[in-house]
Formats: sequence, structure tokens, C-alpha cells
Amino acid sequence: MNADPAGTSVGFIGLGDQGLPMARAIAEAGFALHAWARRPTSLDGLRGVPHVRHGDLRDLAASCDIVGLCVSTDDDVLQLVEGGLLEGLRPGAVLVNHGTGLPATAVRLTEICAPAGVEVLDAPVSGGRPAAQERRLTTLVGGPRTAVERCEPVFASFSRHVVHLGGAGAGQTAKLFNNALLMLNQASIADIVELAVELGMDPERLLDALKLGSASSAALTLLNTMVTLDNVEHLSRVEALDMELFDTALRAAGVDPGTVTERGLAGARGLSRLLRSLTPQGPAATAGDGRNP
Repeated sequence: MNADPAGTSVGFIGLGDQGLPMARAIAEAGFALHAWARRPTSLDGLRGVPHVRHGDLRDLAASCDIVGLCVSTDDDVLQLVEGGLLEGLRPGAVLVNHGTGLPATAVRLTEICAPAGVEVLDAPVSGGRPAAQERRLTTLVGGPRTAVERCEPVFASFSRHVVHLGGAGAGQTAKLFNNALLMLNQASIADIVELAVELGMDPERLLDALKLGSASSAALTLLNTMVTLDNVEHLSRVEALDMELFDTALRAAGVDPGTVTERGLAGARGLSRLLRSLTPQGPAATAGDGRNP
């Protein structure tokens, strides 16, 4: 498979908050971009960059060396793969799942695609929409080294860091640990804010100061930047679902993550309360809650 952008055709499905800037970055890097969407109007986001639109999954798959998926759930991924993608993919093609899911699903996809000669990578991304727009995502990859090497130039178009962590499922495992640690940090921030309020301190000024010191973290810097009053309810729900995936994955591997899961869920479910404690005017400005950032 040719790593030269001009000689590599890349399919992309899932043009949401993160997926759309990823797809645009791929096209702007010189790769031949092919796209499909359940709602054709979603493809309008690719205006201004070279791309080929497809109305059929099989047609897209047959045109591509690499196909990336950035959809919401494992069920969505499996439906796409079994609903036409695998049928159209040529032997030697690579299927990449950029969404967050279970390591077991990554293994299952590998087993489903192997008879067709198609390699699979689980390559979830971290950083959210701002990092996708600025092409500084971190891509955490599981799967065969040969497939990673072929896809790395594509990943580099939207990533600052690409880390290969091992075989099938390793990327998803790392992403679940990443998300769990973020939520654990959020729970700790909430504890500090509660104590600061009891002391009569201004929690917003305190957190601004903590961001400048050794206590700084992504969880801190995301508050009132990527995590806003407009989207916090939605993000809280997504985080709780990710924490449940984490718990399921660990238990399937024979590990009891009970304390970590409980603490992480507290961080996820308390995110809205934490943000409002930093913005006292919050309750009057919540009409947009539930929207994507």
C-alpha cells in the first residue's frame, strides 16, 4: 500500500464534531478522500476540500486503501462493517475505528475482517474538537505493526502524537484509561472547589491560580474552555457512558475496577455541578445544555 498521499485513497465515515475536521485534514494533506454519510447533507461540511462523495458503502469501500470510522458506538461500527463495508473492501485494505469502544469489539472486528484479507486497527483519538481542528489529536493505536506503518501518514495529518500500544484492543484499552483518569481528576477538582467555597474563597480565581502551578491538568484547563455551560450536560452523559465501558472492559479481563469506576462516575456525574460552582450566573444561561461542543 502506497504511503504517498497522492497514491493513497482514504475513506471516512462519521463527520461529527471530531470526525469532520479529521476528514478535512486528511484531504488537505493530499490524500484522495472518499466520504459517505447516512444523511447526505453531512457531506456539505467537506466543501472547500477535494473529495469524492459516495451514495453506497460498497462503492466507497471498493475505492479505498484505508477506511476510517469515527462514529458513536461499537454497534454503529459493526452495522457499517456488516452492512456493506466489508463486502466492498479489497484484500490488503485497512479498516480503522477512531471511535471509543470496547477492546473486545476491536478483537471481534479483527476476526470478522481477517478472512477477507482486511487488517483492522483500533485507533481512538483524544483531544476533542479543538484538537481536531488544530491537528493536534493524540491517536492511540492497537493492531498489527504493518498496518500501523501504512496508516501512520494519514494519522499524522490530524495528530500531534501517534502511539502504537500493542495488538488488537490495546488502543481502546489506553483510551478508556485516559478517559477514566480525566474523570478521576474532575472528581478531585470538585472536592477542592467544595473546600474552597467552605473557606469563602473565590473558586474560579483559585482554579486560575492552580492552572499556573504543579496542580495543573487537562481536567482543569478544559473547564470553561472546551467544557462549557452549553455542552456540559451532554459531556457528562458521554463521560458516564465511557466510564461504564471502562468498567465492562476491566471486568471482562478479570480485573475488578470497582473503586476507580465509582470515583470516575462521581467525576462524570458531578461535572455540571462543578462547572456551575465556577460560574454563579450559570442557572440563567443553561438553555443550550445538551449540545455538542
